[in-house]
Amino acid sequence: MAGCADVTGAILVGGKSARMGWDKAFLPFAGTTLFERTLDVMKAHLKTIFLVGDRPERFARYGLPVYADLFPGSPLGGLYTALSRATTAYVFVSPCDLPFASPDVMGYMLSFREGYDVVVALSSGYPEPLFALYSRTCRESMRKLLEAGNYRISDLYPHVTVRRIPEAELAPVPGSGKTFRNINTMEDYERLRDEDGE
Repeated sequence: MAGCADVTGAILVGGKSARMGWDKAFLPFAGTTLFERTLDVMKAHLKTIFLVGDRPERFARYGLPVYADLFPGSPLGGLYTALSRATTAYVFVSPCDLPFASPDVMGYMLSFREGYDVVVALSSGYPEPLFALYSRTCRESMRKLLEAGNYRISDLYPHVTVRRIPEAELAPVPGSGKTFRNINTMEDYERLRDEDGE
């Protein structure tokens, strides 16, 4: 059920998958592809979804807008592009290579959006900034970092209001234990492809 009218979904598809030697977005996994799994998670909560990255022809069959990075070359640039293109108050962003992303985890994070500029989960004590919620009020601080050549997303957080969700708090939410596992190498893919994703 897509019910958050004030949130846009943005899937980051600009990575070159250099370590994979293959476009990660379209790796088969559990009867579909990594990208389509991500898209399904977004569709569970959001009506408006777009993609951020280059080579829009790769995703033409999905009928979704694809926006080129305004500051190419970094995830922070992708976040800034997403916030600049969105017309809603918030953007929930995800990379295209989280095989176990949980719609329940996403829904839990969305529930904290009012009153915060960022809602981010912690994993092993560190924030997971690319499966997270951002307010469009973050744009100015992001732009200053990018123009200064600082691409560390964590350096944004001191300048905005952040709701950090500790692992212990997130643990009861279905799927939380695997949501932030990603695939960077073919070895990662080989280890994960036989898992059912439940």
